[in-house]
Amino acid sequence: MDAGCTPAWILLAHLANQSSDLAGNGGAVREVYISVDVEAAGPLPPTYSMLSLGAVSVDDPKKTFYVELKPVNDNSVPDAMKVVGRSLQDFAKNGRDPKDAIAAFRDWIASVAKAGKPVFVGFNATFDWAFVNFYFHQYLGENPFGFGGIDIKSYYMGMTGYAWEDTRSSRIRSELKGPSRHTHNALDDAIEQGEVFRRMITKASKT
Repeated sequence: MDAGCTPAWILLAHLANQSSDLAGNGGAVREVYISVDVEAAGPLPPTYSMLSLGAVSVDDPKKTFYVELKPVNDNSVPDAMKVVGRSLQDFAKNGRDPKDAIAAFRDWIASVAKAGKPVFVGFNATFDWAFVNFYFHQYLGENPFGFGGIDIKSYYMGMTGYAWEDTRSSRIRSELKGPSRHTHNALDDAIEQGEVFRRMITKASKT
């Protein structure tokens, strides 16, 4: 592939599609794409709590992670809780301690990535990233994803040339959607967006 005349998003897709071949190739580290979704009590941490977190390996959808967390405070936005569909009290009763929950997520990431580099993938990733990044640093002092990730909406923008408004999930091309549906359960949504990203990578790598 001639990098001098190839758009950057196609190069990224080519690298993603070949990620399983990167290990041992000139010392490059294999990249492991992990789709992550968060449900929260409001728009930003730590003012509002992360209530649940779901994740799936983009290349191996059988590898999944899900955890519910105890709220860190009593703050909530009614519209956000309507989306979540449960009360803060329910999460306080049934959720895991935030430090234990995020440590379990770190350990799962390590088990999936092994010697590879885990790469955060999200749909409107800036929202989910804000919570995941804060909780990692607040409770563990480091983020195994580093300091950035891939936003599927932005990737789709570059891939199609569409406007930001047209990157809504309802407007994503049907051929890029998998069988899973958006339910506002963090694991369900991580699986759904992982399917979309995998299809985008596959399509872009053939362009």
